[in-house]
Amino acid sequence: MEGVVEKPDVIGALFGQTEGLFGPELDLRELQKSGRIGRIEISLDSKQDKTTGKINIPTSLDRVSTAIIAASIESIDRVGPCKASVILNKIEDIRDARRRIIIDRAKDVLQKWTVETMPGTDEIFREVSEMLRLARVEKYGPEGLTAGPELNRAKQIIVVEGRADVINLLRAGIQNTIAVEGAKIPQSIIKLCNEREATAFLDGDRGGDLILKELQQVTTLKYVARAPRGKEVEDLTFKEIEKALKSKVAVEKVKVVKKKERRKKIVPKQIAETAKELGGTLEAVLLDAQMKQVGRMPVRELAEKLQQMKDIDTVVFDGVITQRLVDIAAERNVNYLVAARVSAAMKQPLKLKLMTFEEILA
Repeated sequence: MEGVVEKPDVIGALFGQTEGLFGPELDLRELQKSGRIGRIEISLDSKQDKTTGKINIPTSLDRVSTAIIAASIESIDRVGPCKASVILNKIEDIRDARRRIIIDRAKDVLQKWTVETMPGTDEIFREVSEMLRLARVEKYGPEGLTAGPELNRAKQIIVVEGRADVINLLRAGIQNTIAVEGAKIPQSIIKLCNEREATAFLDGDRGGDLILKELQQVTTLKYVARAPRGKEVEDLTFKEIEKALKSKVAVEKVKVVKKKERRKKIVPKQIAETAKELGGTLEAVLLDAQMKQVGRMPVRELAEKLQQMKDIDTVVFDGVITQRLVDIAAERNVNYLVAARVSAAMKQPLKLKLMTFEEILA
């Protein structure tokens, strides 16, 4: 600006020379009243009859309106009595600048957090190894019984019926377990129950009743816990397992319901001899109509093998008769399905006879 001017002169020029150019929507005075334009800051420096300075105008207008306001201010050619020129130096979106600052800071925070909280390689290996150890089942005794990894070190143990029960309890964090795995109580379990405080955790069905009865006869069992009636331990949730074990009772308080002894079921001699031989082996034997053995396999392979074979009259196995096995046997026209136990709530085809070892060996 040619000459010396003061801030009020600049303010007067800003409002006066832009007034009415684009209507009230873009009038500086109206915009300032509504708060869309903030406090206008002016700094001036006068030397040798010339004045230079800076004008800083904060606004919350959109980009188009801000550009129009900037262009209109550049059109100012006089300030007070002096000639003047206004040049746009910069339009800055302070929200973008603030966002960049926040993003840069967030990167720093994340990097520091990651470095401080990320476990070292040794810690990662240790945690993963511990998880694998918890999930691993082991073999115990000469019978190779399925057991939890803490069985040898535990003073208190839990006796369950099968391998699946041990695995389900491992998922719940219970590792001092061992499975009977058959209708006959193995010597290893008898020894353990006599030496340690043992709790039997059994299915809530007739099979569980039978195993409990035998455990009471051959061991010094301390406590008894049961799955809800009609349920098996292998299917229980964590809460159901916790509730069942908290509700365990002393074995002497368990009422043994005496039933009338059932009459022995008459079957061909070969079936009875096979059933007697299979007790405690976890194996299955397939017989044809002439009672000749045509196949022998682990129980875990029975369902798959039975689906592939023809002319099978009788299936004898050391395990539990499930609905799946019943359906497969009926489809293959099997006449006898003989096992250590029969699962609860079974739908039995008319032509298929289901029997337990106890019924044919009584």
